[in-house]
Amino acid sequence: MRYKVSVTKSFAGAHFLRNYKGKCENLHGHNWKVKVVFGGDILQENGMLIDFTDVKKELEKITSCLDHKFLNETVPFDKLNPTAENIAEFIFEKLKKCETAFAKICQTEVWENETSSALFCL
Repeated sequence: MRYKVSVTKSFAGAHFLRNYKGKCENLHGHNWKVKVVFGGDILQENGMLIDFTDVKKELEKITSCLDHKFLNETVPFDKLNPTAENIAEFIFEKLKKCETAFAKICQTEVWENETSSALFCL
């Protein structure tokens, strides 16, 4: 892909990990950070790959459902383990609705803290 556009957003949420032995099996919280990347080879007539505003609006909708929530009680994480990897895939799948003929979602990255992140990409 010749062009890539990214948007970053933060949210706060608590969780615990199921089927895990260690500190993270206990309830704890994170200030999560999410970076989403759209890519494509051709720009629209206006010189944009995708409008930042459209991506920001959709990412806000998604993260507002997770913000200040106990993720283990929030769909789909009431059944799916709320790992950074699963959160990254969840956000990736939700953002497919923003895709255009020019821009496709190609990556989401979710940070639990400043040094640890998980990527979901094609």
